[in-house]
Amino acid sequence: MVKDPHVPGGVRLQKLLSQAGVASRRHAEKLIVSGRVKVNGQIVRQLGTRVDPKATLHVDNKRVFRDETNLTLALNKPFGVLSSMSDPEGRDCLANYLADYNERLFHVGRLDQNSEGLILVTNDGELANRLTHPSYEIKKTYMTTVAGVVNAASARAALEGVELEDGPIVCDEFVVKDSLSDRSLVQITIHEGRKRVVRRLMKQLGHPVIRLVRTRIGSIHLGHLHSGATRKIEGDQLAELMKLVDL
Repeated sequence: MVKDPHVPGGVRLQKLLSQAGVASRRHAEKLIVSGRVKVNGQIVRQLGTRVDPKATLHVDNKRVFRDETNLTLALNKPFGVLSSMSDPEGRDCLANYLADYNERLFHVGRLDQNSEGLILVTNDGELANRLTHPSYEIKKTYMTTVAGVVNAASARAALEGVELEDGPIVCDEFVVKDSLSDRSLVQITIHEGRKRVVRRLMKQLGHPVIRLVRTRIGSIHLGHLHSGATRKIEGDQLAELMKLVDL
């Protein structure tokens, strides 16, 4: 049974939309009547519907944020940094690059110490959990420099499945971008997060990784973010990221 989004004593839906800066109350009413507004995933067309002020709202399937409490960041993890928020041995870790933020932050996924690139950091525990949960199959893209010339047979094997010690790995994309006499640049996209899986894949194919940089998680790209720097993910970018995991 679908739960009725109407909550006696709640806040009028058009008022919440107006407070969020989506539209004036009059225009918000038009959005509601036309079926463009969802409350907790359910379309609401009835004017005057009162809802929980903490309800999840979407307009045109884009998440509506009503406050500034959500903090989600893209961080370009440098080589040699641990993917953890603290380290008892005092080694360089993610927290050293997030000192400007007082919120309790969760990192999304991991990169091994010798890998670089995009890590998402958020104070939204549910977002972090869903982005890492295998059921959502969030795609991640890596640019890898590997030893040797990667041929078509290796690319075909990566797309069809390569057996590792903990089960097969099938790449969503495997594109050789460039090759020299002793190394190749390969773009790899996968939708799982097993430990060191890209490195183990390439080793199994006979091309050990020399350098590994993650460039994308879901809809978020590393772009031109400098090593060690952060960038806020907000507005439409954050809404699109949350849409991937049904938030």
